[in-house]
Amino acid sequence: MKKSLLCLVLMASAASAQQFSEWSVPVNVSQINSSSDEQHPAISKDGLSLYFASNRPGGCGGSDLWVSQRASTDSPWEAPVNLGCSINSSANDLAPNLTADGYRLFFHSFRDGGCGGGDIYYADRKNRRDDLGWGPPRNLNLFGRDADAPLVCGGVGSTFLVNTPNTDAGPNHFADAATGATLLYFTRSDQPTMLGDFDIYTAELGADGIWGSVTRVNELSTTPYRDTRTAIRHDGLEMILSSERPGGFGGDARDLWFSTRARTLDRWSIPALLPNVNSASNDGGPAISWDGTELFFTSARPGGQGGSDIYVSTRIKISPVKELRLRYAP
Repeated sequence: MKKSLLCLVLMASAASAQQFSEWSVPVNVSQINSSSDEQHPAISKDGLSLYFASNRPGGCGGSDLWVSQRASTDSPWEAPVNLGCSINSSANDLAPNLTADGYRLFFHSFRDGGCGGGDIYYADRKNRRDDLGWGPPRNLNLFGRDADAPLVCGGVGSTFLVNTPNTDAGPNHFADAATGATLLYFTRSDQPTMLGDFDIYTAELGADGIWGSVTRVNELSTTPYRDTRTAIRHDGLEMILSSERPGGFGGDARDLWFSTRARTLDRWSIPALLPNVNSASNDGGPAISWDGTELFFTSARPGGQGGSDIYVSTRIKISPVKELRLRYAP
């Protein structure tokens, strides 16, 4: 009996990353989609606010950042609201991402006054429940610097500054509870446009309050193809990303892939194709809920409301010990 229990514990430890069921068949989030393009969802920690980008009418120009709310995680989403022209610009504003505490919003923008191409920006708010209470955005290269500090841009391929003459985009904030490090995952192109090869990088928030130590995440960018927006589970052990690497679902090249690791100090596994959620159309822009049970993403698959729509797939938590007892029961 003791030996069997020990085996179960050891197997449970080895399988600790397998604590969820498979992702369900995706469902169109019809309450927020329109005949225009909706993309790049971001879900708040409490699951009650869904941010996304859309080029629907009623914005400030190009693609804007919008938000929809729901009363509870079981309630329907309400009509989306534009974040306003103090956040949005006349250019394309995309890829929102919220910190876990809800007080900071990251996104990327092609507005004038940046470093060239797309740059990453941030905005703060005093009330984390006020989705329209964001202050004016600042270029991420100004983070931790005086209000009147001039913008300094990194050179192409900079390892000291995030924003460069090429496109720096798709921010994804991660505070590592295990190590105390605060990282920003993002994607960087090899040219100023949204075309070409993109790779995944991290920047670390230094003791001086400035984002630096920019590093390419080689295991997530193992191909010469486009690897872009990422979504990381709150414990840092699971990553979902958009990629156009070979071996995808078929049809459009962009699919959702996943990577895991046993500890946040470990390297990520080589990404594998995410089961159940991809289609023959463009699938990308993932966002994962805090508890890891909801996956929002962008898809241009047939049956939507026009252009690209936002879809959601769900899964349930499974106790590793319970799963192993069921699997190895006599």
